[in-house]
Amino acid sequence: MNWSAVLISLKLAGITCFLLLILGVPVAYWLCFSRRRWKFLVEAVVALPLVLPPTVLGFYLLVALGSRSPVGRWYESLTGHSLAFTFEALVLASVIYSLPFAVQPLAAAFAAVDRSLIEVSWTLGVSPLGTLWKLILPSSRNGVITSLVLTFAHTIGEFGVVLMVGGNIEGVTRTVSIDIYDQAQELNYAAAAQTSLALLVFSFVVLALVYGLNRNAGLWPMNRKR
Repeated sequence: MNWSAVLISLKLAGITCFLLLILGVPVAYWLCFSRRRWKFLVEAVVALPLVLPPTVLGFYLLVALGSRSPVGRWYESLTGHSLAFTFEALVLASVIYSLPFAVQPLAAAFAAVDRSLIEVSWTLGVSPLGTLWKLILPSSRNGVITSLVLTFAHTIGEFGVVLMVGGNIEGVTRTVSIDIYDQAQELNYAAAAQTSLALLVFSFVVLALVYGLNRNAGLWPMNRKR
């Protein structure tokens, strides 16, 4: 097993989880409680990575991060090197690609909190931020854990987006999924099978954990009483 690729994947997944927790909580809160009529457009943008082919998303990100784009030129002027095909580009791509896996469980958990308790908190003069921190988040513990677990697992298994944006640089951007592809291309099926089995077991454990946490939490449509 290529432990360098494993470490890069773990590092990428950890950073992505941290950033999406910071970004996902306010986005999920807004989607849950906003009464804007155009909210559905934001929901569609958040969910877009679920249906958009990874290579398409990767291509647009590669163009946006390239040296010909304003973002790419700005980054190159600061660091002296291009943003594309770097670990930083992998992080940015992973945050965008895993956004729905972080936001949707959080929004479902926030929506499951008793609305009367939230309104009482507001009535007592607690700010929306204070209500979020003291009431909504503690009541949504399972949703937060689900969000983190799904984000971590999804980032570990990324292939198309990370390959398009980060390339295949050993020790820099080669993740576990890319390493499996390389081993298969080289007809090294034993190594590919070993790593694939590890990811298969990991994925099963993740799903078992998620469904176990939310079995009685009512966060999945099939668990809600009719």
